[in-house]
Amino acid sequence: MSTETTPIAPVTPAPSGIRFDGVSVAYGENTVLDRLDLTVEPGEVMALLGPSGSGKTTALRAVAGFVRPASGRVYIGGRDVTQLPPHQRGIGMVVQQYALFPHLKVKDNVAFGLKAHRTPRDEIAGRVTEALELVGMAAYATRYPRELSGGQQQRVAIARALAIRPGVLLLDEPLSALDARLRSGMLAELARLHRELPDVSILYVTHDQVEALTLADRIAVMDRARLQDCGTPEELYRRPRTEFTASFVGNANLLPVTVTGPGRVDLAGAAFDVPTLTATPGATATLCVRPHLVGLGPGPNALTGTVTEVQWRGSTHRVHADIDGHPLMADLRELREPPALGAPVTLHFAPEDAVLLPAGAAREREVAGG
Repeated sequence: MSTETTPIAPVTPAPSGIRFDGVSVAYGENTVLDRLDLTVEPGEVMALLGPSGSGKTTALRAVAGFVRPASGRVYIGGRDVTQLPPHQRGIGMVVQQYALFPHLKVKDNVAFGLKAHRTPRDEIAGRVTEALELVGMAAYATRYPRELSGGQQQRVAIARALAIRPGVLLLDEPLSALDARLRSGMLAELARLHRELPDVSILYVTHDQVEALTLADRIAVMDRARLQDCGTPEELYRRPRTEFTASFVGNANLLPVTVTGPGRVDLAGAAFDVPTLTATPGATATLCVRPHLVGLGPGPNALTGTVTEVQWRGSTHRVHADIDGHPLMADLRELREPPALGAPVTLHFAPEDAVLLPAGAAREREVAGG
């Protein structure tokens, strides 16, 4: 008897890349996505990061075809799909609650999309095996979802999305139902999948900054139905352009300052050196410094205040201080004796570690469209 198996048909890459062209979505008088212009390049992982109600899931659903824009166009692989139903868009989608069919075995769950797309019957078994091997679940093909852990069910959901060989993969808070240990493992698995599927564009919706920083090639920061910022994780972390970005992509100290001259600002009567800036003397701004870049003791740009809280975090102590009425956080390593609550404290930061941002009031006017 021949042991040869039926070869899997050659893969024809599905259209990849996503473009939002002025996309708005509204429910009655409530605009939930406002004039979104954004491009996800072929093979790119784009994270949509923002709080609840920011518009990120609505943007993903517009790509999937589950909501129709009130205005604007959605393109996949250069093709206008704004009016196409979901099954004609060539996308795979994974949601936070897995949505596996409990009465079907793993292999049949993965085959479901293939059958819906009318894949030739003699290709389905090979495609199912291929997808399950990609997520490390081939050994569980004959189990039911109830016999799997949460992390295993999520892998099956991803395999089902990948089995149709989509050009675009949509992930809507895919790890939110997992505990911290499983989430960390799945982040590593998703990063591996991205390396093994270099032609697939991934749009990843999350409110978790760690997930976005870990996985994304670029992050689009959403707030109040609008795109606030977009850039690589390093760009947004090291050089954010708004207070909202600074506070949502990593932790940040945001201190109100007044510009006194080139490379100089004033905070509560004390002068500080900052990167060269062109703002007019007397203008207000916000000084952004990441907590891990704040040091203990005297140094450049020293601030004096009072300790209000100390949190031990394993490798660091997070020291909270009050600096003349302004809160400041410092993540300090290897402190044998952290400062006591209520004790005076001196903290400092290097000029090159600071970023000057428009004052918060200016950002509020931008968000409001003024």
